[in-house]
Amino acid sequence: MSEKEDLAKQKAEAAARAKAVALARKQAKAEAAEKPEGDMDIAKQKAAAAAKAKAAALAKKQAKEVAEKPEGEMDIAKQKAAAAAKAKAAAMAKKQAKEEAGEKPEGEIDAAKQKAAAAAKAKAAAAAKAKAAAAAKNRTAAQESEEADTPSEISPNQSKLDQIVSAIESHVGQGALLENYINRLSKDVPTLVANPDTYFSIAKFLRYDEQLDFSYLSELHGTDFESHMEIYVHLHSFKMNQSVALKVKLDRDTPVIPSLVPLWSGANWPECEAYDLLGINFYEHPDLKRILLGEDWKGYPLRKDYEPYDVEV
Repeated sequence: MSEKEDLAKQKAEAAARAKAVALARKQAKAEAAEKPEGDMDIAKQKAAAAAKAKAAALAKKQAKEVAEKPEGEMDIAKQKAAAAAKAKAAAMAKKQAKEEAGEKPEGEIDAAKQKAAAAAKAKAAAAAKAKAAAAAKNRTAAQESEEADTPSEISPNQSKLDQIVSAIESHVGQGALLENYINRLSKDVPTLVANPDTYFSIAKFLRYDEQLDFSYLSELHGTDFESHMEIYVHLHSFKMNQSVALKVKLDRDTPVIPSLVPLWSGANWPECEAYDLLGINFYEHPDLKRILLGEDWKGYPLRKDYEPYDVEV
């Protein structure tokens, strides 16, 4: 006989004995109510002996039945007993929770629900913000990697870029540019990334150098990359029949950079727009102001973390 069968047999015997004792007590109580005291003692002894004998016989019978059961049936019986116990425990827990909730005042329950909802909302917002920041960082890295990636085939504008970079390093300084590359994603335009301290000096050199003569500013806009702000300027030289992009990265908390209006009057409106929608400050601008939203508007709508001051607007 296996260990499992021994355990089942012992449990069956114990259950049978308990049942027989309870039955004997009930019968003894009934007979005691009808017999005199002397007869009651004798009756109790007889009832106890009979109950004991009956319990032993029942236990023996049940043990025999258990021993004859196949192992699979015993496992099923155990599973049913475990499932019943689990259901009973769940019902008791549910009942207890309901009773505890019933004892709390309605105001406390509502307050607890509100706190739980607020905590869940805050947690979700924090997770979303972290996820957005990580995604933005990945986008920036991917974009910069794609822009800086140079195919094996040399761009037709590479010689122009080399000429422009050489001229800047000769007249402005070796550390004036942080990097330079051919932007394959934008018609192979030569792209210059300026140091914030040399941004205006480089722009001035591109504008007034006789050989370069980038006299036309066709575009200026700002972008929020969450990790930093960026200004993108697109210039064109009719003398060279060549375009160039000038970029500069700014600190997101205090995005400040010199205005290019003294060099190109066409920078006036786009710099005001970048100030209005992104909060980038262009110092020495002749009339920097909000042009779309008004001076009393709260926040900068093109920032990635912008939240409307009035959600109904």
